[in-house]
Amino acid sequence: MPEQKSVLQPVDAKAVALAKTLLRTARYGALAVIEPGTGAPLASRVGVSTDIDGTPVILISRLAPHTNALLADPRCSLLLGEPGKGDPLAHARISIDCRAREIERDSADHVRLRTRYLAHQPKAGLYAELGDFRFFRLEAQKASLNGGFGRAYAMTPDQFLTLSAINADLAAAEASAVEHMNEDHSEAVALYARHFAGAADGKWVLLGIDADGIDLANGDAVERIFFPEPLASAADMRMALVKMAQQARQQLAS
Repeated sequence: MPEQKSVLQPVDAKAVALAKTLLRTARYGALAVIEPGTGAPLASRVGVSTDIDGTPVILISRLAPHTNALLADPRCSLLLGEPGKGDPLAHARISIDCRAREIERDSADHVRLRTRYLAHQPKAGLYAELGDFRFFRLEAQKASLNGGFGRAYAMTPDQFLTLSAINADLAAAEASAVEHMNEDHSEAVALYARHFAGAADGKWVLLGIDADGIDLANGDAVERIFFPEPLASAADMRMALVKMAQQARQQLAS
């Protein structure tokens, strides 16, 4: 019997960038869990953000069936990727095999994740403080990336997450840097969107900064912009943002 040819493609830089973009720009996803007692699959839609390393983060109520399922069995799968016009199967998506970890409310993790989540999901501020809501980190084990027909990839966490040695330092500096950019340098944020993302003018705000790049939003639209090179230290963050603004001004002026 002839050996069946694999449909998987080698993971290259374009696949890595696509996977990270799908992760960082997602605002919702389909969460599949294992129903307690029956073992049946249970899927639901959840709001999504990411931790500093790209790990998906969700905010869910203990009253929801999928929360009880995760507390009974943390194994789950998260599908990200928004269909556009035409055939929905022609649009990119990523399915991530995860293990859910509940975040304690009085922990440093909770403070960091709350800040990042509400930047991506500002309307969640209406219920984030309710007693039955908890953040969960969906810690990735592996992922399947489909970039469209003929573009399937099997990926490991080190390929689609940002496992940088400077993550802790960046996390400590990120919130104040984002606030500073949005309050004092909104023009630069708009330049990032126009030049690097090719986006239309609008009320663009900076959502987050990580070792690989930045995330911007204008209403429901989210854009991912990568740094020319990953940051080597948290101290490099300011200079990287300044250089990007200078480059955008020069290119747009010419």
